[in-house]
Amino acid sequence: MGLFDRIKGAARRKDEDDAEEAREPRVRVLPDTGDTPSEELPLKPESRRLREEERARIDSLLAALEAEGVDVDDLESVGAGLDRALARWVSSGGSDHDEIVARYAVAVGEHLHRHTDLAWEVATDVFGTDLAVVAGDFVVVPANLVAVRWMRRETGWVPQVVGHLVTLRNR
Repeated sequence: MGLFDRIKGAARRKDEDDAEEAREPRVRVLPDTGDTPSEELPLKPESRRLREEERARIDSLLAALEAEGVDVDDLESVGAGLDRALARWVSSGGSDHDEIVARYAVAVGEHLHRHTDLAWEVATDVFGTDLAVVAGDFVVVPANLVAVRWMRRETGWVPQVVGHLVTLRNR
């Protein structure tokens, strides 16, 4: 078989695979809710005020950010710090990243807390419970913002994305 026959064959197989994938519906699996009956799960996010230990956790992560030289009042500083942390993590072989994501989630949440009408709370919905910044039914879970982009190795997003949220929720 010649080179062009192999290329055409590969293209044909890709087209067939794409057509097969289009025929199969995508299935979305919701997180396991444990033993909680579905009728008891909140359809809208519910939130509560922070407890002392949750506030202490935020404060300790803010201190770690400050030690890194990150100014949470400056989105360029937060973004540059996150990008540096991601680059270090990738170059080190990509071990545990939970603390890094948590630290920068707190940076994003604290920025929103300081510069908008959003306040730190603990939010619960059908997807789980997490630290969030909340005003009425407007809920931002900073860990989700950071974790999704971390998984995609996305850089340079903080000033635009968080800046947009600030414009939506001016004090």
